[in-house]
Amino acid sequence: MSFIRLIFCVAGVYSMFLWWAIAQERLSVPFQSIDGESSAKFRSALFLGTCQSFLSSLSALIYILIRKKPSETLIQALGFHDKNSGEPASASTANGKAHTHTHHTNGSAKPRPDTRFSSKALLLSYAQCATFITFAAPFGFAALSYISYPAMVLGKSCKLVPVMIMNVLLYRRRFAPHKYLVVFMVTTGITIFMGFGSDSQKHGGKKAVSASMDHGSTPYASLIGASYLLINLALDGAINSTQDEIFSRYKISGQQMMLWINLMCTCISFVLMVLPLPSIPVLLPSGNGRSELVAALTFVQQHPGIISPLIEFSVTGALGQLFIFETLQHFGSLTLVTITLTRKMFTMLLSVVVYNHQLTPGQWLGAAVVFAGISVEAFVKRNDVHAKRVLQEKEKAKLKSL
Repeated sequence: MSFIRLIFCVAGVYSMFLWWAIAQERLSVPFQSIDGESSAKFRSALFLGTCQSFLSSLSALIYILIRKKPSETLIQALGFHDKNSGEPASASTANGKAHTHTHHTNGSAKPRPDTRFSSKALLLSYAQCATFITFAAPFGFAALSYISYPAMVLGKSCKLVPVMIMNVLLYRRRFAPHKYLVVFMVTTGITIFMGFGSDSQKHGGKKAVSASMDHGSTPYASLIGASYLLINLALDGAINSTQDEIFSRYKISGQQMMLWINLMCTCISFVLMVLPLPSIPVLLPSGNGRSELVAALTFVQQHPGIISPLIEFSVTGALGQLFIFETLQHFGSLTLVTITLTRKMFTMLLSVVVYNHQLTPGQWLGAAVVFAGISVEAFVKRNDVHAKRVLQEKEKAKLKSL
C-alpha cells in the first residue's frame, strides 16, 4: 500500500508540475500589449504567488470537505482536534503522562512528547511556514536578474542539502546513513547532468543569456545573484524542515497543512500588494508608492495574453500541491525533494524525446547517478516495508499462540 501511494504521489507531482513548468516558462517571456505596439515582462512574483496560493487553499478545503468523516466536526476536519478522541491532536494526556506520537515523515525522527500543543501554537507554526514561502519565491525570481538560468538550476538542484542541514540545525533531527548517500548521489548526478551539457544547452544562446541577466553588467552582479539564490535555498530548507517538525508534533494531514499555509500565504502577500508601499527591489518591484496589486491588474488588462498561462500556472500549481503535501505527510521532505528534483530531470528528458535534442555522454552519466540514488532509496524503503510486514506477522503469530 505504501509503495502504491508513493507511485500515485510521484505520478501526480510529475503530471501537474510538468504542465506547471510549461506555464511558468510562458509567464517569463514578454507579453504583447493589447494594441500590439509594445511588449513587456510581468515582474510581480507576489501576484503569481497569491493566485496560486488562493487556489491551493481552495482546493485543499474542497478535498478536506469531500473526505470529511460523518463523525467529525468541521473544526476536527480542519486539523485542530484529535480525530479519534476529540482532544487536542498533540496534547492528549492521561494520568499526568503525555502521550507520544510518532510520524514516519523521514523514517528517522525520534518520538517526542506532545505536551505543548494548542491551536495557537499550531497556527503560529503555519504562519512561520507561510512567511518563509512568501519571501522565498521573490528571491528566486530576483536572482534571475543577476545570474544565468543554468546557474539558477544548478543552485536549485542542490536543494536537498539545505533541507537536511535545516532539519539538523533547527530541530536536531538525525537521518539514516543511506539518506546522506541518496542526497549526495542525487545532487551530484543533477550537477553532472547540468554541467556537462553542450554549449547550447548550458546557455540557450547569447540572446537568452543577455535577456535573463538584466543587471549582468554591474560589477557585483554574480555576488548579488548568488546571495539571492542562497537566501532562497535557505528559506526552502527552513520551509521543508519546519513542515517535518509540524508533522512530528501534531496529528494533522497534509491537506490540512496545505489549507492553512496557503491561506496565510494569500493573506500575507495580499496585504503586501494592497498597501501603497515604496518600491522594494525583490518583493515589490512595481511599487513607487502605488499598490502592487493595481500595477499587476493593470498589466493583465493591457496584456491579455497573460491570462491563459496565469490560469494554467495557478490551477496546476494548486492541484500539484495536493500531491506535494500527500507526499510530505507520508514520506517526508527528503523524499519529496528527491521527487521534485528528479522531475526536473524528466522535464529535460521529455524535451530530448519531443524535440530530438542530443545528450552528451556526461549528461547520460549524470542521469545514471541520479537514478542510482533513487534506486538506493527505493531498495531501502522496500526492505523496511518487508521487515515491518515480517514483524507484524510474527506478532500476530504470538498472539494466536497465546
